[in-house]
Amino acid sequence: MPRILFVCVANSCRSQMAEAVAKSLVDDRWEVWSAGSRPSGQVDPVVRILMEEIGLDISDHHSKGLDAIPKQRWDYVVTMGCGDACPHVASEQRIDWDLPDPVGLPIEEARRIRDQIIDRLRKLLNAAA
Repeated sequence: MPRILFVCVANSCRSQMAEAVAKSLVDDRWEVWSAGSRPSGQVDPVVRILMEEIGLDISDHHSKGLDAIPKQRWDYVVTMGCGDACPHVASEQRIDWDLPDPVGLPIEEARRIRDQIIDRLRKLLNAAA
């Protein structure tokens, strides 16, 4: 089973959206996780709204650090705009999606970031299939 990890700084927005969307696209055929290099401890309320808009319930998601994920070699590690703040995690393939942090942005801009994540995820998953 392929394994994918999404990493951003706070694990409150970008990586949470990527985890939720990826899980909806691959069902249980992939192991999907997200984490933050400096987790905030909560999922941003705007992200919950953005996910509800596309029919995804993330009420059970919480912000977590890299120490809370399985210690394994990942097939894919996707970093999301955290640059040097994302420590090295063992993976077959590391991909950086340079995406702005939606915290504090108008919801229209946050939607554009969500839609970019969805588009990039579809391309990645199609290429991996």
